[in-house]
Amino acid sequence: MAARGSDVNRGERAATLRWRRALPLCVLLAGLVLFFATGLHRLLTFESLRFYRTELSAWVADHRLLAAVLYLAAYALLVAFSLPLASLATLVGGLLFGTVLGTVLTVTGATLGAIAVFLAARSAFGDLLRARADSFLGRLEAGFRRDALSYLLVLRLVPVFPFWLVNIAPAVFGVPLRTYAIATFLGIIPGTAVYSSVGAGLGAVLDRNEAPDFGVICEPEVLLPLLALALLSLVPAAWRRWKSGREARP
Repeated sequence: MAARGSDVNRGERAATLRWRRALPLCVLLAGLVLFFATGLHRLLTFESLRFYRTELSAWVADHRLLAAVLYLAAYALLVAFSLPLASLATLVGGLLFGTVLGTVLTVTGATLGAIAVFLAARSAFGDLLRARADSFLGRLEAGFRRDALSYLLVLRLVPVFPFWLVNIAPAVFGVPLRTYAIATFLGIIPGTAVYSSVGAGLGAVLDRNEAPDFGVICEPEVLLPLLALALLSLVPAAWRRWKSGREARP
């Protein structure tokens, strides 16, 4: 009877621990649901920016430092909660702070928000999924972790997969936080700079009653340099594989 009670207690403690590990990710998911449930997705739009642009720009001009801190914090939160506002918010950063400062604030905020998602996902899923991985997934995980910096730079430079997915997957594959943070910070700089520069000229676009070109990242003069940087990021991984292949030959 005592042994059965001990097993029950251990099971309860394990369930409590799993819940605690999942709590941060649950909070982030709840924030995303709340964003849509409250209708904020209908208020935070390009049309709202068009309407309030003059007042917003005037307030930022009078409270430059506070506005920069608030923008950075807001961007970190929208990334942490995976809100579909990144493109618009990056344009706003360029509009309010210019290309250079807007890029710095956006990249910093996005990196902080991405780290929050990474830590929440690692707490909730990392151990569980790695424990259940079969031999193929185990090899895939080891390979990804070995060249994590190169692979993450490619995923950040060329946005083939959703940003939130690239925030979660490295946590599941056991990528170190330091590697993840560095790759995220460096990898999103080029694309962010492009959108921030578009945002810096957004005032003229709004004055003409036009909409910005969100597809600018796919233009050849922008996409090709990003692809070149992505290929360059793979050089260290390719070199290690070539070197290990040579050493494995008899």
